[in-house]
Amino acid sequence: MSDTTVEAGDGWFEPDELAAVRRRLPILYVDVVPVRVDPDGVIQRVGMLLRTPRDGGISRALVSGRVMFHELIRDALARHIDKDLGPMALPRIPVTLTPFTVAEYFPTPGITAYHDARQHAVSLAYIVPIDGDCQPQQDALDIGWFTPEESVSPMVQADMVDGHGALVRTALATVGRLV
Repeated sequence: MSDTTVEAGDGWFEPDELAAVRRRLPILYVDVVPVRVDPDGVIQRVGMLLRTPRDGGISRALVSGRVMFHELIRDALARHIDKDLGPMALPRIPVTLTPFTVAEYFPTPGITAYHDARQHAVSLAYIVPIDGDCQPQQDALDIGWFTPEESVSPMVQADMVDGHGALVRTALATVGRLV
């Protein structure tokens, strides 16, 4: 065993370090399907960000991002929701942190429904009710709220990136709202 102490720092790798890690190890992410629910907890709307993806153009995506070193899953969810939807989103992060699915992203298309050309990533996916006003932040241009039927329509699904459309379908199926 080494006597070397590793400092946790801020939990982020430098870009060249991250590129090296991405080539060798799966990275842990969280994906969030933001929803509006009625008083009985039934999903009425699904939120999707309008973004400019890495490869250009405009597409729809879910709230998503890495879990930092030494960060609780609950904190990662809150941080990414705040980063993408703004501080007034007022999310109701689930009491139990059991994801509705685990998405495995691969750099090679076709292994699973999920693809990330940069890396092999494993994502814990959650449905999170949003009670407040959303003001998209950072690289998001807007957020659209779709009925469950609209969110799985071919037109909306065609705009989704990296398998996020499959996550929306799985989320809705999990709660009995897939049409």
